[in-house]
Amino acid sequence: MNGLAAVVLAAGLALSAVGASAQGLIDKGFVHGWNVMVDPQMGNGCLIQTVYEDLSVVRIGYDAAGNRGYFVVFHEGWKNFEPGQQYPITFDLDGERFEATATGFRQNRVPGAGVFFDDPAFVSATARRNVLTVL
Repeated sequence: MNGLAAVVLAAGLALSAVGASAQGLIDKGFVHGWNVMVDPQMGNGCLIQTVYEDLSVVRIGYDAAGNRGYFVVFHEGWKNFEPGQQYPITFDLDGERFEATATGFRQNRVPGAGVFFDDPAFVSATARRNVLTVL
């Protein structure tokens, strides 16, 4: 099992072990470079998060309240992303590209963009790949 697949499995297990909470993210541990957490604001959905060298933060998670997955990236320096605006985005998974439309947001005044998805195959496909690049 590769690293991201193990993280996805760990995130799913973390979700099943957590009760309701009205606070912020609940840290469940660190696996292969990813923090595994539970987000009470997303119906106690699980997520994995990592920070890259350029200080961009990537989250892949499950919104249990909306029964959908999400992929978000945010960075302090991205001043052009406006909440609610739509942006074209490309996911490159080991050279195979997937087009999507991301929505701008701010989290604690940090700009970013995110995509919701309802196809669980996206997470499985991502876990089987070695390199994910967001363009």
